[in-house]
Amino acid sequence: MSTTQAGWYDDGTGTQRWWDGTSWTETVQPPSAPEPGLDGVINRIQAEAVAGAQPRPAQNGMSYVVLQVVLKEKFWGSGSGNLTELEHAINAQAALGYRLHTITTSSGGSAGFGGGDRIQATLVFEKL
Repeated sequence: MSTTQAGWYDDGTGTQRWWDGTSWTETVQPPSAPEPGLDGVINRIQAEAVAGAQPRPAQNGMSYVVLQVVLKEKFWGSGSGNLTELEHAINAQAALGYRLHTITTSSGGSAGFGGGDRIQATLVFEKL
């Protein structure tokens, strides 16, 4: 049985919706006005990247949640060294009553100085 706490979560569509502890409600938060200028664009891109990795309940009637975690690029050399980010995402989703079903990784195709890399992990969680 899921013990997901009531709160505001991304409902899987990019909308912040109220989860009452057992199901999605019709209550949504209106999107905030976009911040103007280049700083606004950068802040929105960063927020969207972070939101994709945030633990959340599945959409109403669904049993799976998909999260994407970007492991930070290492400045020099290979290997991201950020497995704790994956552990955090997996443990946070487990606390919401989900288990890891599938994980895939792909290279971001970028290279830092000296061959640094960026890895994106896509995690599929199944409701218990």
